[in-house]
Amino acid sequence: METSDYIKREDRYGAHNYHPLPVILERGEGIYVTDVEGKKYFDFLASYSAVNQGHCHPKIVKALIDQAGILALTSRAFYNNALGEWEELMSRQFGYDKMLPMNSGAEADETALKLTRKWGYKVKGIPKNEARIVVCDGNFHGRTITIVSMSSDPESYNDYGPFTPGFVNIPYNDIEALEKELMHPNTAGFLVEPIQAEAGVFVPDEGYLNKAATLCKKYNVLLIADEVQTGLCRTGKMLASDHENVRPDILVLGKALSGGMLPVSCVLADDEIMLTIKPGEHGSTYGGNPIAAKVAIAAIAVLNDEKLADNATRIGQIFRDEMKKFKSPLIAEVRGKGLLNAIQINPHEGRKAWDLCLAMKENGILAKPTHEHTIRFTPPLIITEEQMLEAISLIQQTMTEFI
Repeated sequence: METSDYIKREDRYGAHNYHPLPVILERGEGIYVTDVEGKKYFDFLASYSAVNQGHCHPKIVKALIDQAGILALTSRAFYNNALGEWEELMSRQFGYDKMLPMNSGAEADETALKLTRKWGYKVKGIPKNEARIVVCDGNFHGRTITIVSMSSDPESYNDYGPFTPGFVNIPYNDIEALEKELMHPNTAGFLVEPIQAEAGVFVPDEGYLNKAATLCKKYNVLLIADEVQTGLCRTGKMLASDHENVRPDILVLGKALSGGMLPVSCVLADDEIMLTIKPGEHGSTYGGNPIAAKVAIAAIAVLNDEKLADNATRIGQIFRDEMKKFKSPLIAEVRGKGLLNAIQINPHEGRKAWDLCLAMKENGILAKPTHEHTIRFTPPLIITEEQMLEAISLIQQTMTEFI
């Protein structure tokens, strides 16, 4: 089969809810992926930061294979001998009393929302069914009905109503707007991405998260940090919140928590919050399964042992410096932190970011636009300086040829 045959088969038998680049990937190793026709590419998406440790990291693959041959799933009807080890590791690594395991990032965000409302009623004393959660315009927390209810993106919420009530949208990076809503006595939480990744890698003003945390404490509101994309060393710290020494009341993690092996996510919080949910009130059949636990343990070990946060800081700075020095009429702005970066594109003769991504693909770089005029560049965190400089030269070559 050729590339066109694979695409035709997916179009015929699969739902049309994605618009992939026309490349059929067959293998992945480190920062590279290879298609069915044998062409090798730099992966500058890293599965939306799920593959921070690189494709098929041998230590994570071994953990997966070893556990899969012993015990894969027990459900949470029984204890298993792997989950507690993972829970203890996460508690010690991130400094929280408890962890609640789930699968996808959206499930983890839903869990955080449920915990926030429970805490609001059980601890803060908000009247029943009147809890408010403040969210930001431009947010992306997943695609469930409740999550799209808080979206400001028509592509996410059109034709999915009626929507879940209880959310208040404010502008991102606006402390005055935040304080106004936190003052409301029925506000239970503030859900925020430390950097808005899906929106186009928008980095807030320095001090924004710290000020938000201070205000949340002042008004007895939970700060919920969605670090599904920004966490696990992507921005140059273990958590993006660490850049401002902020400890969220609820921390949401996913994606790279498994190094790209399988869906693994979790929520971390202290007992006052976590123990408001009692047995039978929330859960997941696959959440905390033995394979997930062992894989996540290995994935965290790779992040720590290989000092991937430090590498993200150093190599990410090289990317931004080199792309800012490169003079191209296509580049409107280069922004980011660590290895979470984006280039804002000036449209050229009616062609948009999608067209530039197609051109980069031909030159061996895989990246994906977010919205019409922004391209994210988020390679695996194991990338070396030599590899990054080679990739940058290919990106710049493509931009030159594009005009």
